[in-house]
Amino acid sequence: MGHVTTSAENLPRDPALLSPLTLGESTAPNRVMFGPHVTNLARGRVLSERHSAYYESRARGGCGVIVTEELTVHASDWPYERAPAAIDSDEGLANVVTAVKGHGSLLIAALGHTGLQGSSAYSQRELWAPSPVPDAATREIPKEMETTDIEAVIDGFRRAANVVRAGGADGVEINAGQHSLIRQFLSGLTNQRTDEYGDDRLLFARKVIDAVREAVGNKVVGLRLCCDEYAPWAGITPESATDIAIALAPVVDYLVVTTGSIYSTGATRPDGHVPPGFSIDLATSIKEAVGEATSVFAQGSIVDPSMAEAAIASGLDGVEMTRAQIADPDLVRKVGSGERVRPCVLCNQLCMCRDARNPIVSCVVEPSSGHETEDPDWYGVAQPRLITVVGAGPAGMEAARVAALRGHDVRLIETTSRCGGSLASVARLPGRHRFADFAAWLEREIRHLDVVVDLETHAVGDLESAIICVGSRPGSPDFAIDDGATVLTPAQVLDGTDIVEGPVVVWDPLGAWEGTGVAELLSTSHPVTVVTPDFVVGRDLARTGDLAPANVRLHSAGVTLVKAARLRRVTRDHVEIEHRYGNTSETLPAVAVVNADHRLPGEIPAGLENHARAGDCVAPRTVAEAILEARRAVLELEER
Repeated sequence: MGHVTTSAENLPRDPALLSPLTLGESTAPNRVMFGPHVTNLARGRVLSERHSAYYESRARGGCGVIVTEELTVHASDWPYERAPAAIDSDEGLANVVTAVKGHGSLLIAALGHTGLQGSSAYSQRELWAPSPVPDAATREIPKEMETTDIEAVIDGFRRAANVVRAGGADGVEINAGQHSLIRQFLSGLTNQRTDEYGDDRLLFARKVIDAVREAVGNKVVGLRLCCDEYAPWAGITPESATDIAIALAPVVDYLVVTTGSIYSTGATRPDGHVPPGFSIDLATSIKEAVGEATSVFAQGSIVDPSMAEAAIASGLDGVEMTRAQIADPDLVRKVGSGERVRPCVLCNQLCMCRDARNPIVSCVVEPSSGHETEDPDWYGVAQPRLITVVGAGPAGMEAARVAALRGHDVRLIETTSRCGGSLASVARLPGRHRFADFAAWLEREIRHLDVVVDLETHAVGDLESAIICVGSRPGSPDFAIDDGATVLTPAQVLDGTDIVEGPVVVWDPLGAWEGTGVAELLSTSHPVTVVTPDFVVGRDLARTGDLAPANVRLHSAGVTLVKAARLRRVTRDHVEIEHRYGNTSETLPAVAVVNADHRLPGEIPAGLENHARAGDCVAPRTVAEAILEARRAVLELEER
C-alpha cells in the first residue's frame, strides 16, 4: 500500500479505525493501540501515580487498547534504572487499571525479559541469554542460560501474569520484539544452542505463552513479534517470521508486527528520515499468512490517522499509534469529532528516553506528556484582557493559542512576512519536514481562535500586557574571519542564501542535528566537509537513535568527516583547522563555512524588557522549551 500522509480531516465520516475490535473474549472500543515504551515514570521499580495519570490521559482521549510499560519478570533482568518489576507492581498496576478502565479502554500489561540487551550496571550480575553472543551496543558477553535458568524465567512469566490477573488488567502482551529474550531464542543470530531450545527455536516462546495463558485464563494474550531483524545472514527474516507467526498465531489473541534486533535497535522507532508506516506492508503480509487465526496490529511510525485508516482498510485489524498519542493524547477523540490533531514530528527528542540520563518521557510538541501529575490546567478560563504576543515562532504561536483558549483577546505581531519562525527553516532539513506540519497546525489553531495576526509589523514599547517571543540570534564565532570570507548560519542556508560553487565546510561543535542536517542537504550541490571537536560526528544524535544512521547517510553522500579538530581561521578560499591531539594544523579548501555553533537570545525591543518572555529569547534551546515556556508565560502574565 502507498504510504501517503494526509490530514486527519480527510477521513470518512465513520472511519473503520474507530470500529470495535474483538480480542479473545474482550472488545476494544476502537482499533488504535498505545503501545509499550520506556517512560521512566516509575518510583524505584514500581508502577507509580505518574503512570496512572499518563495512561489515563490517553484513555480519556479515546484510545482503544493501552499497553503498559514493560514489566520485567525475573530478578536476572534489570535493563534500566527505573524499569518496573512485575512482582513489585501489584498495587501500582491495580491503580493504573482503575485509572484507565473507567474510560472504556482495554488495559494490557506488557511482560518481558531483555536478555543480552539488558544491563548489568544495576543488578551487578551477569546477563542471561540463549548463547554467549555479545550485544552490539554494550559488547558484554552474556551467560548462556542453563536449563534451570530457562525454567526460572518461564516461571517468572507465570508469576508476573498472576500479578496481572489479580490486578484486574484485561490481559498480557508478551514481548518477542526489540530488547527481548524471547526474540533472542527465536533467532539464529543469537540462539546457537545445541540442546532442545536450539533444535526448536520456538520452544521457549511456546512455553512462555503456555505459562502466561495458564495464569490469565480467558484474558487477552498478545505477542509483540519481531518479523525482520535486518540481519538476513542469521536473523529473523520476513520469510522465517511468517512461519513463526503461523505457528504462534493460534495460541495468542493478537500479534504486533515489529522490526529490529541487536544490530538495528533504531529500526524499532526511527525518526523522520524513515518514511512513516514503514512496516505496514510487512504487517499486511503477516496478516495474509495467519488469516483469521489472530488479530494483527501494524507498528512503525504510524502517526497520521489517514495512514492508520488506510492500514485498516487494507485488511489489518489494528494499528499502534504510540508516538502520535504522546504528541496528542486526545488523538482518537479528535478523529471522532473531526478536530485537528496535533501532529507528531517524529523527532525522538524527548519520547526516546532509554538512556543513562533517566529522562522522563515527554514530547517537543506536547511537553505536558509525562508530566500530567505536575502541570497545571493550561486551558482554564481566565479574566479576559488584551494580550499582545511579540514574535510568531513556535513560542509566540503557542502563547497566542493558549491565551486565546483561556478567553483573552490576542494580537500576534511578527516582523517577517510569515509565521513559523525557526520551525519553517528546520523543516527544510532532511528528515525534519514534519516540523512544517506542526507550524501549520499552530497557525491554523490561532486563526481558528480569531487571534489577530499582524505580519511585517514591529512592536512598540507601550504595550500593557505582552509576551515576548523574539527567538534567537547568531552567537559570536570563536575563530578568526578574514575580510571577504563567507560564514553563514544554518538558518541562512535553510532560508535560501546562495553559496557559490565549490567546497563547503560545516563547523559543528555541538554535534546536534543542525550541523549534520545542513551537511547532508548541501552535499547534493557541493563537496562538503564536517569538522567537529568530538570523536564522532553528530554526538547528540545518539539520544534520538539517529547517530549511526546519520553517519551512514553522510558517508553515502560523500561527505568528508574530520573529527577531534577545531576551526581556527576562515579565509576567502580555505579554512585552517587544528587537530586536538598531536598539535598539528591543516588547511582545507572552502568557499564558505556554515557555523553550526551556539546561538544567543534575541534582542528584546526597546521598552518591552519587563514583560514575560518565552522560548529562545530566554535561552536558545529546543521547541519543547519554547512550547512549555509559552504556556507558563500566559499564566505568569495573568498573575501580574
